[in-house]
Amino acid sequence: MNKIRVNDLKYRYPHSEKLALNDISFEIKQGEFIGIVGKNSSGKSTLCYALTGLVPHFFKGAYGGQVFIDNLEVMKTEISDLSLKVGLVFENPFSQITGSKFTVIDEIAFGLENMGIEREEMSTRIEASLKLLDIEHIKEKNPFSLSGGQMQRVAIASVLAMRPDILILDEPTSQLDPQGSDEVFKVVESLTKEGMTVIMAEHKMEKLAQYSDKILLLHEGKLIDFDTPQKIFSKKDILDYGVSPPIFTKIARALNINKEDSLLPVTLNEILTISPINSERGEKK
Repeated sequence: MNKIRVNDLKYRYPHSEKLALNDISFEIKQGEFIGIVGKNSSGKSTLCYALTGLVPHFFKGAYGGQVFIDNLEVMKTEISDLSLKVGLVFENPFSQITGSKFTVIDEIAFGLENMGIEREEMSTRIEASLKLLDIEHIKEKNPFSLSGGQMQRVAIASVLAMRPDILILDEPTSQLDPQGSDEVFKVVESLTKEGMTVIMAEHKMEKLAQYSDKILLLHEGKLIDFDTPQKIFSKKDILDYGVSPPIFTKIARALNINKEDSLLPVTLNEILTISPINSERGEKK
């Protein structure tokens, strides 16, 4: 079942002569974890905004094509209705935290209050989000007294508490240390196992290679490829698009280690499971 369908999407920001998104089409199934990669200004954030309705309802400009969330066409649907289905986590938590609440609990409750969720259900959702993001110990603190990483977890928790069908994250680990990044990806993995569809723009290729089902490669607003991590990172011209493959893929390419389908491994486990006889060297131990 397709959860998202994008047909010939084009978009240009106001006062710009260049298309930020140029004739993009793809489909995403329910429960998939999709990574979006590309160099800066490739269109990653703009695509995230287009999938939530911020483009074109908030960011105006020239818009063409169609984006469907379930059976709702984004262009013809109010953001308030789309927000019940799609949750967006910004790169910078300062763009997400409201600033009107004095505790983490109240911050997470803000969106639920606007949705009219009953108090008992609200408490259940808040506690679940706090536990999932491992921030129960800071629930009474002021969000702006927290570290950047803690603030980002609060931002993610506030979106998850609203229980959207689709979660979109725009470089959510940029403020996090390695441990915090690991925890976010593990949370995402658990959410997709429960049926949530997740789209994440991210620069940490090792993580996307390990967790994502497919990767969408953007360059100068154009969709270059949309396929498995193995196929995307095995592209010989991947560096031309400003994307550096995972370290394990680089090692495999240098040592001529290929999988049986001639694609390069993208994780350490894939390298370890490849028999030496399957490599181009054909050497046996």
